[in-house]
Amino acid sequence: MIPLWVFVLIFAGGYGVFSQRDKIDWLQFVPEDIQAQIPFLAPPTPATTPVHVSLPTPTPTTIPATPEAVSIPTPTPSPSPAATPQASPTPTTPWEQKAIRGIYLSRYQVTNNASEKMIRDRVRYYKSQGFNAIIHGVWGNACTMYQSEVMQKTLGYASCPNQFQDEWLTWMIDEAHQQNMEVHAYFEKGIKIDENSPMFDLAVEKGWIVPGVDRTHPGIDHYVLDVEIPEVANFFTNILVEFVQKYPTIDAVQWDDYLGYHAELPGKVDRTASLTTFVQNMIAAMKQANPNVSFDLCHHNPYWAKRYFAADWQNWDIDRAFIQVYSDENFQEEMKYVRNHNGIAITERQFNRVDELVQNSEIESILLFPLSGKPEETAAQLRQITVD
Repeated sequence: MIPLWVFVLIFAGGYGVFSQRDKIDWLQFVPEDIQAQIPFLAPPTPATTPVHVSLPTPTPTTIPATPEAVSIPTPTPSPSPAATPQASPTPTTPWEQKAIRGIYLSRYQVTNNASEKMIRDRVRYYKSQGFNAIIHGVWGNACTMYQSEVMQKTLGYASCPNQFQDEWLTWMIDEAHQQNMEVHAYFEKGIKIDENSPMFDLAVEKGWIVPGVDRTHPGIDHYVLDVEIPEVANFFTNILVEFVQKYPTIDAVQWDDYLGYHAELPGKVDRTASLTTFVQNMIAAMKQANPNVSFDLCHHNPYWAKRYFAADWQNWDIDRAFIQVYSDENFQEEMKYVRNHNGIAITERQFNRVDELVQNSEIESILLFPLSGKPEETAAQLRQITVD
């Protein structure tokens, strides 16, 4: 007979083993063939967490549908409207066909304390009167109409003694170019001065003036600076170079018959060769500083210029030459020179000649110098002549 306590011990031990079966590796003591025969003693099968694998979604192959034929109706053309007649361009007048239609303005006619509006209005006025170029004084009597470092360094003053706005020429050039016009800088009086020049006393003191008085124009005593003197020649060259650098968009510079020595000066000295050398050097320096600026001259015909002013300008390497014809004397004789060069400069005294000048296709350009000192009125008069 088996004691009761044995059964209790077997039962308690079995219960403990059963309850801790997932923590005790007791199966190592039980043969595998017996494990298979006792299902409840086998270890539980662990729950398996499914693993989701992202598989690429296959891109469906799109088979394009065969497009249906679409019948596009042919539009019925509308009747063409009657052609609107285009206004034929107004034929240009012979006056408008001139290459340069310029007017001279003395160096004081715009600069005297003129406002920007006044200057721009003035430019537009001359445009309305048929001009395409303003030839405005920027130099005269040995002083500039702008602040000049060369003037300050050489003479001790920076400009002419008048009340000009520093930007007057900048405004003029800008407005002119907006109006498809040009501005030519007029070096009025050239190498001549009178006793009112701020330079006069210094020029006398330094001996910069050639002997004698130039009375080419009655009523005015002029004194001619001697460009054979290096200081004088360098001064003019530096002035011109400074100007075309200071105003790089200026269209041209123009010098006149005051670039010369009158034959009646005492001593009968022939200064032709020295004047030619001076001008050639001055032009070369200007072109090196600003090759876009035209160097122009308004002078007597080449024969008279050389014979009476030592100005052999045909050998000066200038860009354009305009012949001064300020008198009716020998007018027709002058025309052959005008036709062979770039144009003519006239005054109100030649208004009776305007029609023949305008109609003459061989005359390339016409410049107007208002002797009256009233350029606006003179321009209006010329406008009436050229329009009628």
